[in-house]
Amino acid sequence: MNPRVLTELDGRGVFTITLADEERRNALGRDLVAEFVAAMRRADEDPAVRVVVVTNTGRVFCAGADLAERSAPAVGDDAGDAEPDTDPAELFARIRRSPKPYVGRIAGHAVAGGMGLAAAMDLSVAVRGARFGFTEVRVGVAPAMISVICLPKMRQADAAEAFLRANRFDADEAVRLGLFNRAVDPDGLDAAVEAIVADLLAGGPEALAATKSLLTRVPALDFEEAMRWTAELSARLFAGAEAAEGMAAFLERRPPAWAPANDAD
Repeated sequence: MNPRVLTELDGRGVFTITLADEERRNALGRDLVAEFVAAMRRADEDPAVRVVVVTNTGRVFCAGADLAERSAPAVGDDAGDAEPDTDPAELFARIRRSPKPYVGRIAGHAVAGGMGLAAAMDLSVAVRGARFGFTEVRVGVAPAMISVICLPKMRQADAAEAFLRANRFDADEAVRLGLFNRAVDPDGLDAAVEAIVADLLAGGPEALAATKSLLTRVPALDFEEAMRWTAELSARLFAGAEAAEGMAAFLERRPPAWAPANDAD
């Protein structure tokens, strides 16, 4: 059986995960999710990986849940709860927990759970011409898990309209809704993603991991707790080897050790 998820690691530490199950429109079936989780685990565990890019082959980034699989009668081992490595919730959790930045190269349509997956990336660029939407109510379910990802990014009125009406919208509207960072024409997609990747590679790996923690943890803390936690984090980072190298590089007008060689200018 052909792999549903392809991976590639380049010499800079950019690890690309490509959803490649075009026959099923990259739906989040058990097999695709298991391969995706395995790729994410590799990204987390391999110190050579600096940035993760998630993209797709074909016209669809992700069609959401595999409805054919979901509607099939549960028998035998399939009748119980899903294994963690085949549960789409694990994808969202791993992106959030990962110390590595995830960049979405959204090169096709995304709806329902696929919309949530695209929005879960730390940074994302969507191609104009693709269509997006929260289409769950039209098949009798709700955008349940992905609401955890998307609601913090959206105004309540926008979320209510998008979730309840289930209309599809274009990439520019997805940006306005706060779901993606930017929309670009097809011929500008690679350049836009590369610009983001280059900026991320210029940041310290530990500093990027800490910044991801800030983005997810601080909004959930009250003011006093947030100030205590961030003060402790700042002190720990300033005392670390990465900060020592970064500050020395700044004062010596050279790139830090983690920056790619072509950033020397």
